[in-house]
Amino acid sequence: MFADLVDEVDFRERLQQLGADLPADADPATCIRLVKAQGVVGVEALVDVLLSEPGLLQPEVKQALEAFYT
Repeated sequence: MFADLVDEVDFRERLQQLGADLPADADPATCIRLVKAQGVVGVEALVDVLLSEPGLLQPEVKQALEAFYT
């Protein structure tokens, strides 16, 4: 069984599904900064879920998620 890795595009799309207003070219760190500033509901739960499976995250996504709480 192969699981898809969460890359920058997947991450941005998941945040947009929560209602985040993000530029199409926003990197994961920018996405985190913007959703925090926008106060998007549900982001904390998404971050927790994604961090529970760190092996499925591309490094730049994992790094941005870990920075969410700092």
